[in-house]
Amino acid sequence: MNLLRVMPAKGMKKTPHLHEVLVLGGGIIGLSIAWRAAQRGLDVAVLERDAAQAPPRGASHVAAGMLAPVAEADPSEREVLELGRRSAALWPAFAAALQDASGLDVGYLTCGTLLVAHDRDSAQALERERELREAMGLAAPRLLGSEARRREGALAPGVRLALDLADDHAVDPRAVVRALRAVLTERVRYGAEVVELRGREVELDGGEVVRGERIVVAAGAWSGALAGVPVRPVKGQLLRLRDPSGPGLVERVLRFEGGYLVPRGDGRYVLGATSEERGFDVGVTAGGAYELLRDAALVVPGVLELEIEELIAGLRPGTPDNAPIVGPHPELDGVVLATGHHRGGVLMAPATAELVVDALAGVAA
Repeated sequence: MNLLRVMPAKGMKKTPHLHEVLVLGGGIIGLSIAWRAAQRGLDVAVLERDAAQAPPRGASHVAAGMLAPVAEADPSEREVLELGRRSAALWPAFAAALQDASGLDVGYLTCGTLLVAHDRDSAQALERERELREAMGLAAPRLLGSEARRREGALAPGVRLALDLADDHAVDPRAVVRALRAVLTERVRYGAEVVELRGREVELDGGEVVRGERIVVAAGAWSGALAGVPVRPVKGQLLRLRDPSGPGLVERVLRFEGGYLVPRGDGRYVLGATSEERGFDVGVTAGGAYELLRDAALVVPGVLELEIEELIAGLRPGTPDNAPIVGPHPELDGVVLATGHHRGGVLMAPATAELVVDALAGVAA
């Protein structure tokens, strides 16, 4: 597993520096760490390669925002599951505190999730998924198709089976990032692309050198080349849809074979997502959109009546075993890693921030 035990870095001495903590990456992970570090009284700055008004290129701008440790549970990834459950429990207080601090709604919805099967084969597969979760001690009550349709009237008549994951919710990652940017204000430096990490200093595109006592690498899919860790980009395409008549098509997150549909609570929906090993390519394709709409329409036919607002692709930071890399760098003193969250970056942001800030403040996990 790549999930490292978080411990304080060794041998730290006070030296001339620009900041106590320098965070590389202004996505939801990096900003969450910076916010919590600032609350602990640390002098923190964030370097974000995208300009303030430029379209973001990171995963946070594209993510659907599912807070779904039970839906994502895999018996071979126990540590990932535990971190996800821990973080899901932190999200209500995290969202409330961020909304209070920023004055902005972060789109946190306690909506629950349904895993849905539309035919016999997918129902058999879903039953196996239920058994796996039961073996892990996770509640995933079975619903017959008729009961699932009673709860979500837009489900197709052919839906055979569903699992009710009442504690798997959702948040709007774009809204969270806006709120984090608002509370961090002058602490975030935009258009600061890091080209090299050298111990406790980084070089920016253009040659400027910036220093910090501690450096946190939270650069998502770009962390691999920057910090020499096994993180690679995993492309995902998704659609952002809108119902002109307002909310109400579905209220819960729906997950099905081939994708998921996430309500925003205001008539907008996120339909995702493909998983493609394409390097740093973020091109969108007609084939990707077709596959998403085809699979969703088998479960929610009404999705075909929604308006398309955006077809977008992003890059998840993947690791060889799908576990995030969180903890001190094994070779670079003063460098802490917070990357490789793959599909779970939004979910794991509060817990990752807590772990990393404990390390930065010298508190053992």
